[in-house]
Amino acid sequence: MKKFLALLMTMAMVLSLAACGGSKEEAPAQTNEPAAAEEPAEPAITTVTEGKLTVATSPDFAPYEFYAIDESGNAQLAGFDMALAQYIADYLGLELEVVPMDFDGVLAEVTAGNVDLGMAGLSPDPDRMEAMDFSDIYYQGGQSLVVVQENKDKWASLEELNDPSLTIGAQLGSIQYDLAEENTPDADIVQLAKVTDVVSELLGGKLDAGYIETVVAESYAKNYPDLYIAFDVPYEVEGSAVGVVKGNEALLAGVNEAIAAALADGSMDDFVAQANEQASGEIFEGLVD
Repeated sequence: MKKFLALLMTMAMVLSLAACGGSKEEAPAQTNEPAAAEEPAEPAITTVTEGKLTVATSPDFAPYEFYAIDESGNAQLAGFDMALAQYIADYLGLELEVVPMDFDGVLAEVTAGNVDLGMAGLSPDPDRMEAMDFSDIYYQGGQSLVVVQENKDKWASLEELNDPSLTIGAQLGSIQYDLAEENTPDADIVQLAKVTDVVSELLGGKLDAGYIETVVAESYAKNYPDLYIAFDVPYEVEGSAVGVVKGNEALLAGVNEAIAAALADGSMDDFVAQANEQASGEIFEGLVD
């Protein structure tokens, strides 16, 4: 009997050890379904100077960009273009570097790829699109013909200023110059480097009228009450965009994302309101060394 019990115990131990050993894990079932494809990584943003966003601007275009005089009497770059430039740089994780220059220089530097962006109230017209890429519109504007107060009733329509005896000013290389040639081709059209030059020549009696973007004309009229916005000028592309060095698709996409965010969170409205307030105060007209 004892032998029989011992045999039973031995068999139980063997069975227990076999159970503890377990069986090998079954291989996963084969399937003909393709593996999920990984999403391609977004291309990295490259800039002229690594880690920096270099922006060319023409600071004679209040309230877009201009020099505001601070409490210490120093000229500081201001304007809603400059505020948006800082927003874009922060959004992209880059350090902002602004390079002030004349307006035609902004176009040339972006075209040559010497800077990353041009921000100077640029309108994305077809000719410029051949030289640079453009962001989405970030500000809707308009165009105006400006005269002095004493001449505000002198002409009944824009068409009446298409007169060879009249001298009309517009900024060099600007949409306003194109509008002057389109609407008053028979007049003596004078190209001037800065909008401030157009305003100065108007006030000094050297020009009969000048083409200026509406919001800019309104800003100057606050500081120079002798200016008068006489006529709205028809223009199909009533909006401003950021000029981006051509072919930098990753940067263009990043700029568009930043603009969309600034419009969505209300920042752009704040930038415009603050710029208009600053532009109504003391400003410096010209370039600061």
